[in-house]
Amino acid sequence: MTSEQHLAPFRMPDRLFAELAAGGGSAAAVAFLERAERARRLLLLRTLLGRLDALPTPLTPVAEAWRVLKEAAEKSPEPVERLLLAPPTGGWISHMLRRVHGTADGPPLWAEAGHLSALALSASLHAGTEAAFDVPLTDGRLHLPGLGMVRLPEAREGLTVGRATTAGGELTVTGPGRTTGSVRVRCRPQDRRDDTDRGTWLPLRTLTHAGPDGAAPVAVVLEDLDPYRDLDDHLPPARLDEDEAREWQRLFGEAARILARPATPGPGRVHPAMIRAIVPFGRTGVSPPPLPFVQVSASSGDSFGGMLIVRPASALALAETLVHELQHSKLAALLHLFPLLDDDRTERYYAPWRTDPRHLTGLLHGAYAFTGVAGFWRDRLADARCAEAVERAGYFFALRRLQSRLAARTLLTSGRLTAQGRALVSGLARTLDGWLREDVPPAALARARTAATLHRTEWRLRNVVPARAAAPSDLRFRPDRTSWQDVRTQAFATRPAVPRTADEHLAAGDATAALTRYAHVLADAPAEPHALSGWMVARTILEPGRAARRMLARPEELLEPSPRA
Repeated sequence: MTSEQHLAPFRMPDRLFAELAAGGGSAAAVAFLERAERARRLLLLRTLLGRLDALPTPLTPVAEAWRVLKEAAEKSPEPVERLLLAPPTGGWISHMLRRVHGTADGPPLWAEAGHLSALALSASLHAGTEAAFDVPLTDGRLHLPGLGMVRLPEAREGLTVGRATTAGGELTVTGPGRTTGSVRVRCRPQDRRDDTDRGTWLPLRTLTHAGPDGAAPVAVVLEDLDPYRDLDDHLPPARLDEDEAREWQRLFGEAARILARPATPGPGRVHPAMIRAIVPFGRTGVSPPPLPFVQVSASSGDSFGGMLIVRPASALALAETLVHELQHSKLAALLHLFPLLDDDRTERYYAPWRTDPRHLTGLLHGAYAFTGVAGFWRDRLADARCAEAVERAGYFFALRRLQSRLAARTLLTSGRLTAQGRALVSGLARTLDGWLREDVPPAALARARTAATLHRTEWRLRNVVPARAAAPSDLRFRPDRTSWQDVRTQAFATRPAVPRTADEHLAAGDATAALTRYAHVLADAPAEPHALSGWMVARTILEPGRAARRMLARPEELLEPSPRA
């Protein structure tokens, strides 16, 4: 690993591109993307080192940190490669480049540059080499990427400068004390044990899965310490409670078993070893109880294989989210290799899983991610044994394949895809077209079609100005539009046993009862978008035909002051 090495051009084999274009990707395809991300990080890191070389700093110069990293890589290449490829390392590199270009904020630049010294210290500990650095301490804390965090007792609060040395796998950290003098901690980070007595060492947490039939165990980082675990902002550590960490392990183990389906690699099939890190978001304890589905998840193209997730109560929901976010990582890596589209970043396209207009890159990401999700539910449908599981899996498979195909059609007709982009989206479309011919339980299929139509109708009512548009890119949007919550996608997953609300009657297949209840709401609020979209969809179910299709095509143009059943 050197900043001077010359990297040969990457040429992706056609068979690997075809796998990824179909929405899937074997271990070989994902490994190729990871090698490309490694090369990209080295190039970005070389650029960053050039910008930081003359930075005034009270810390050890970055050139010395780079020297120690190279020395450790020569002695122990594997652990240093893991450090380089860790998702937070990619996040730090890109964040720092934004800092030096003035497009991001954070602690003093010299302190954030000191993260390279922390990387070098971790590499030195793995390799057993000796190193000495002046490092930034925040409230007496020093994070060591891939290992954990040192906490100096009675250390001075705020940002200070400390001294860290390594020798024979032992780490010594010294920093200014809270009153006078200095405080010191010695530890052996690779022991990976908590210092429960003094609380001076917090080891990195991992989620493990034994794997089927004696396969090599999988360990995925559960990252609650690294300051660059977020999508951009520098974050303080948010250590999980022990009970919460155990819940993550339980859910991950179950999710990994769900994903361990022996079959040909395809969309929705993910081996847990492809995941590099999970960042728990928004909660550090087991209370209050989480929702059964994932409320928030995200990933960044800078952090390949990493994903930020609010823990759900369901292993099935976690497994689905792991598939979803890894799809985003794969597409982001492809976008680093190929120019897939010409996007002016104007947010004007309908995305069936969003409540706001999206730009083309966002629509492409959604189409790719939800094709994987559709494949995930297709496998769950094939594995389902009870009627409830069949209905739920059938619904989500039908819904996500329909929504993804609609997005693929928008992309293919946009006129903004490159040759590689058209090949990619055409591959997705072929996968989805094949799936659209597969059988799904009729009731689940009906609910999926209704939910998809409801979402599009409400989206247009809430976002679009009534005006004729020749193409989706010509839509005009309401200046007073606000965010809204899509409550129907999850609610329509199962048929209500005893329907009460208008939505429940519609989900149960009783459009007549639903129409009456929607009309009652609209009598007091004639333009309420949720009720109005439901009224329109129920009306078209009862009175299908050309007029119904025209109303649903542009519902914003057909607002009635007071619809009646």
